[in-house]
Amino acid sequence: MSDSSTASQGPHRNEISGEARLYGPTVQAREVHGGIHLHPAPTAPVRPAPPRQLLPVPANFTDREDDLASLDGLRAAGLPLIVVSGPAGIGKTTLVSRWLRSLSAEFPDGQLYADLRGHSADEPVRPAEVLGQFLRALGAGPPPTEPVELASLWRSLTADRRIAIMLDNSFTATQVRPLLLSGPGGLVVVTSRRRLTGLRMQGAGFHQLDALGPDAGVELLTRGIGADRVAGELSSVHRLVALCAGLPLAVCLASARLATRPRQSVGALADALARNTGGGRLAALEVEGETSVRKALDASYAVLNSETARLYRTLGLLPVRHFDAMIAAASCGESLEWAERRLDELVEANLVEDVGPETCRFHDLLRIHAHDRAMEDDTSAAREEALRRFCDWSLHTATAAQERLTPAQFTLPRSYDYPPDLPLPFADDVAALGWLDSRRAQLLDAVRLAANSGWHDTSWMLVDALWPLFLRLRHYAEWIEAHEIGLKAARQAGNRTAERQMLNSGAIGLGAAGRTEEAVAWYRDSLRAAREAGDVRDEGQALLGLGACHVEAGRPAEAVTHLNRAISVWEGCGYPRGAALARTALGEIALRTGATDEAVDCFTRAHAALVAVNDPHDAARALVFLGRARVRAGAYAEGMARMNEALEVFTGSGAAFWQARALEMLGVSAAEHGDATAAEDLLARARVLFETTSPADARRLGGGG
Repeated sequence: MSDSSTASQGPHRNEISGEARLYGPTVQAREVHGGIHLHPAPTAPVRPAPPRQLLPVPANFTDREDDLASLDGLRAAGLPLIVVSGPAGIGKTTLVSRWLRSLSAEFPDGQLYADLRGHSADEPVRPAEVLGQFLRALGAGPPPTEPVELASLWRSLTADRRIAIMLDNSFTATQVRPLLLSGPGGLVVVTSRRRLTGLRMQGAGFHQLDALGPDAGVELLTRGIGADRVAGELSSVHRLVALCAGLPLAVCLASARLATRPRQSVGALADALARNTGGGRLAALEVEGETSVRKALDASYAVLNSETARLYRTLGLLPVRHFDAMIAAASCGESLEWAERRLDELVEANLVEDVGPETCRFHDLLRIHAHDRAMEDDTSAAREEALRRFCDWSLHTATAAQERLTPAQFTLPRSYDYPPDLPLPFADDVAALGWLDSRRAQLLDAVRLAANSGWHDTSWMLVDALWPLFLRLRHYAEWIEAHEIGLKAARQAGNRTAERQMLNSGAIGLGAAGRTEEAVAWYRDSLRAAREAGDVRDEGQALLGLGACHVEAGRPAEAVTHLNRAISVWEGCGYPRGAALARTALGEIALRTGATDEAVDCFTRAHAALVAVNDPHDAARALVFLGRARVRAGAYAEGMARMNEALEVFTGSGAAFWQARALEMLGVSAAEHGDATAAEDLLARARVLFETTSPADARRLGGGG
């Protein structure tokens, strides 16, 4: 450079003020000889504005206060990773968007969003693609192409940044792990239709999103169609929301349909949905240009493996609200281990809900979808086989419980199309009765299914197998309904023996429920049929029942006549158990009329005979009455001991109704003996048990309505 030149930061003249200022590298010279090398001073990189990529929150967002509070709790616990899961259309994306937006001040370095497309028609997004997107948003320039370098740069760039990331629609934990933050100041929230339990290894917290409650559903619909329209058809609005089963997507689609049809009544749409109990309801919840419920659920179904998809379809066919691995295995004809694995996969995919110990259920619209897929994807033969397997397993297991609980009772032969090969779900009497009681809705569904499908023998056999449940726990409405179905099925099957069985056991239920005259009509039909068939044993059963009905109707003389005839018939054909049951009934009549010695004799003979034939339940019934008769005869201590002995039997077997009867007799006896404190305690315990087994008896003892 010549002496006459000057290298500087270059004078620039301000055109307004004339003042010379220097901006950046400049050269001022008269002559230049040789090269010029300028070395600008290094400057600090400038970070771009923090990215704010979260999705907007729809104006109709409603409720979810409890869910937002749960997320706040997970955040307060210091968890850097939170997974929000739930079925398609439940509102996961909206909830997380709303929550993270409320935390924007806590993340000054940005909020990033990526849709991982876990259930879209396209392939799920690769982690490298998301990392490149995030790095560019943070101003890192063109990202490296090598995955290892990409991940390293991501960790380095986020180590000291306070960033919130929303990973929407994730499919697997593997898809999420490379996208986690390395620094302590960040938060990653993942939404998924699957539970992603594998992310526990990364210290994730989990929140399961459930359906909206009825009030929240009404509010959501109101925001879509207006308060005036809702107020004008409030009952129809509630019905429509119920048919949408608390699924926000379904409610929003329904409100969109109504908004575009201002003249259509809410009731008309509700009627349309109610008429379509299958896939038609899902079809009705479609709006052009929007993701429909059916499409969302189809996407979740499409990624299942073939075996899990088969279980999903099969469960959709079953007429049950709750199910477990045993039902799943039986209905698919597979092992228990197979069913447990597949059911776990459905729970993980949020296609079924885990609602209790080893118990699952469908969300209502998911159940419709599963049924719809079965109707479309399975043959009619495959569907029929699954349903028959379900009925056969129900019959097999209920019969095993019956044989355990009432071994002395005659059981009609059973037949199966698909004999189950699965372990029994109980190992003792209490567990067997508990199983019958906890599964009674499912078993009655099987009764109805078999009857409606024309499997008449299976239907009445199922009813017959439920005898111990009805006898010991006294669910009168179900007892009577089941026998009405069973009687019709036996007649359609042309099985006269089964018909008489249904008449007799059904009449007992009618009588116990106080429908005495109807019970008499059933017993008379049974008596006539037994005599036509020459079945002496069934004739005695009908006579015993008629005797019991006459007792309840206040006709003791007619009752004694029928009961003595029953004893004569049964002793003539060598059936001591029947004769003992009739003597128990005669003893009750004698006890009511004050013939104490006669009552003691009847109960003593009945008890001995029932013990001899190994009928512990009915033996305990005779024993508790014997104890009461001994108290009435003046032997208080002996009588109380007998009643307490019977109470132990009823308690051990889980026979709640007869526990209550025994406690009542003990309480009345204590009161008669002047022990008011003991009497009050015993009668209070009896009332509690009667409230669940016989409300009329609870009211009789002063238990209220």
